Amino acid sequence: MDFSTSILIAILVIVAATLFILYELGGSTFNLGYLLNPPSGLTLGAIVLISFILGLLHGATPDEHTWPITFSYAIGSYSTKKGMKTGMVFSAGFTAQRALLTTLGFLGLAAVYKQYNLDGPVYVLVGIAMAVAGIYILHKKIDLHLPIDMFLGSGTHHSEKAGMLHAHETTPRDVPIRMAAIHGLIAGFGFGAYATIITFVLAPAVPNLIYAPLPGIFFGLGTMAMQIIFGAVFANLVRLKHLSEGAMSTIARKTAGRTLFYGGIAFSVIGLLIIGFPFIDGIAISTGNPIPNLDAVGVATFLVLFVVGVIGIGSLVLGFREMSKKSRRIKRPAQQG
Repeated sequence: MDFSTSILIAILVIVAATLFILYELGGSTFNLGYLLNPPSGLTLGAIVLISFILGLLHGATPDEHTWPITFSYAIGSYSTKKGMKTGMVFSAGFTAQRALLTTLGFLGLAAVYKQYNLDGPVYVLVGIAMAVAGIYILHKKIDLHLPIDMFLGSGTHHSEKAGMLHAHETTPRDVPIRMAAIHGLIAGFGFGAYATIITFVLAPAVPNLIYAPLPGIFFGLGTMAMQIIFGAVFANLVRLKHLSEGAMSTIARKTAGRTLFYGGIAFSVIGLLIIGFPFIDGIAISTGNPIPNLDAVGVATFLVLFVVGVIGIGSLVLGFREMSKKSRRIKRPAQQG
């Protein structure tokens, strides 16, 4: 059993053990309603446990701030170990932001979220970060002259004489997993039902300021556990066709790059629309499911389905077809010879 498999099994055991504890603690009282509407007078241990379980739910349900990013970077790695690393790196940035958010919640400084809808600006920033990463991976012919090459791992950077726009090769680069941490930090500023609970209910209930980051940290760790699992699953989608290592590498990089680039454009467009027409963010169709992220079909659901389902899976299928056509073209001359 290799190391990545051992880690994956350990995470599954932790998740199962947590759910078992939840069941044993609760029966009829420690149920979903208890988690989504925590009572007052909770102990610090209960706050931490509830935060972790909410993180598990957040990571397991289709959330626009987690799934598109984890999918993009994980599938580009086409490796169980790297896919798990993607989920961990992204969630590490996300966890850091959530720790800050619950600290602000304890201090009463997170009230800005009650006054202003920040979904639009956050979508735009996430979209820009995604598009820049997609441009880097795809080696787009027209690229913004931004000093990100060095950060993303390239040993050299373009000279100043290159100007604002310059030509690139079209061979896709390796997927810069470390960039996922920045995505996590930015995405963490998004606000939804889970964030409301940990920020305005659980964070103010901790004994003092030193404990204020704990709800955010354990919420992030719960999200991380599920994103590591999904990262491993997403990473192995490229291996469904049992292609050669070179073919898988090309398909994985192109799929990751396309998902980030075009997904980033989608995020930015939706963000700008919400900034200009805020009512759009409130349009949703109820599903009757009480679990946040599954309770309604709205803008967030559209982004997950469009970026992961249409762009991501569509790019993967396109990559398989491109490789199949290339293989047939190579075989024909060989047969003729």
